[in-house]
Amino acid sequence: MAASELDYFRAIIQANMEPLVKFTEVSELTALEQKLGCKVWLKREDQQPVYSFKLRGAYNKLRQLEKGSKVITASAGNHAQGVALSATELGHQAIIVMPLTTPQIKVNAVRGFGGEVILHGHHFDAAKAHALKLAEQLQAVFVPPFDDPDVIIGQGTIARELMQQLPQLDAVFVPVGGGGLLAGMAVYIKSLRPDIRIIAVEAEESACLQAAMAAGKPVELERVGSFADGVAVKTIGSETFRLAQQFCDEVVTVSGDEICAAVQDIFVSTRAVAEPSGALSLAGLKKWATTQAQQGANLAAVLSGANLNFDRLRHIAERTALGEKNEALLAVTIKEEKGSFKRFCQCLGGRAITEFNYRYAGPGEAQIFVGIGLRQGVSELEELLGELEHQGYHYVDMSDNELAKLHVRYMVGGKPTQQLQERVLRFEFPEYPGALARFLDTLGSKWNISLFHYRNHGAALGNVLAAFEVPGQDYNAFDEHLKRLGYGFVEETGNSCYQQFLAHNGCEEEGKIAQQAGI
Repeated sequence: MAASELDYFRAIIQANMEPLVKFTEVSELTALEQKLGCKVWLKREDQQPVYSFKLRGAYNKLRQLEKGSKVITASAGNHAQGVALSATELGHQAIIVMPLTTPQIKVNAVRGFGGEVILHGHHFDAAKAHALKLAEQLQAVFVPPFDDPDVIIGQGTIARELMQQLPQLDAVFVPVGGGGLLAGMAVYIKSLRPDIRIIAVEAEESACLQAAMAAGKPVELERVGSFADGVAVKTIGSETFRLAQQFCDEVVTVSGDEICAAVQDIFVSTRAVAEPSGALSLAGLKKWATTQAQQGANLAAVLSGANLNFDRLRHIAERTALGEKNEALLAVTIKEEKGSFKRFCQCLGGRAITEFNYRYAGPGEAQIFVGIGLRQGVSELEELLGELEHQGYHYVDMSDNELAKLHVRYMVGGKPTQQLQERVLRFEFPEYPGALARFLDTLGSKWNISLFHYRNHGAALGNVLAAFEVPGQDYNAFDEHLKRLGYGFVEETGNSCYQQFLAHNGCEEEGKIAQQAGI
């Protein structure tokens, strides 16, 4: 082992986290163990004073400074609170730059821990650039959220505690954003017990470590999703990646629905309510254990945080059944005649209907968007689809269609009376005053907005589905406008869910052309 890795190991052993950082408990998830056939343990970093592991890295970094130092950082969440509380405890002055989109509950928390808050920019990159500029002007110490040796060492103390509590582990699952927690835990555990597997877990929509592993170096993702905002990082840290390359055995990615299901698992066994990124590693553990774990294996995951806006619980609850494969969303064509709905329900064989949306689709037929409860998961869904096919129903499984789950299930029932030349896009909208006005101003009035649906889940970003009437000759100009807008978006013009439930009945061929063109 190289000297630098040995230095990390020794520093983690010697790091003094008292009196601020709590030695957190491990909880056994007995209900989940019965499903997986493995021992499942959860390291409870939600028990920290700031409800997140981020306190450890911030505290260890600030412990190295002279009392009365001025520190500054940029963060929209847990790191900000960790720096603010650590600075107050150690007698430093903390300035936290937060994006204007930061929920007020987090701004208030940072101020409550003694930090001075400066709101700047509409996204994290702008806030970070401003913080670095202020650090130079004020001769303050910038505290990075993950790519810093002292921060990595602080996060590594979780592994030190875990090995004392559960020395006979077979695998440890660690959530990954920028990689500080993974780097610290992996270097300590592998130095002590190289036989224990270290498995990194990332959200599918922000898998920067997986991309770096494939490329052999840190690479910047084009975009990241906002659901698990605590790990929404475009580029893994350079030092954290160096350590991950050496000591991480495997990377598992999970969907937003799988994260929601893990939030429920944690609540059922502990009554703790994890934030999405806090439940990330357990979601990865579940996915890995269903295919690779041996019966009776000892597995541990880190509940990394519980700073959840209450408004987000509605969205999590909605998606949990899909994450557990206890619900399917289907688009089904039925005959427009008396008794057709009853016959369809009989075909379901007594399964519960969790949602039903009906839309007349033209002479002789209707489209339904239906949620169906499943007791036996994927195998039962396959059985159901086979029965629908046998009965002659035309169907499309929408259970993994993000457009269907985020928007269309709340919109079924409206179609234009004539064919439109629509471009359909799903945007992520920053939640700040004037965002909608900026959206409309940037696009201008050249293209008519023919559809608009907005959803907010208590996060810094809302979800918007919009359609624009764009003639073919305007496509390039329209694309240029989208670039200037600067919001993340996904084109959904060719999405089968849009075509079936929201487009004019004559738009199927247009949708096929859009798909072939890569739109």
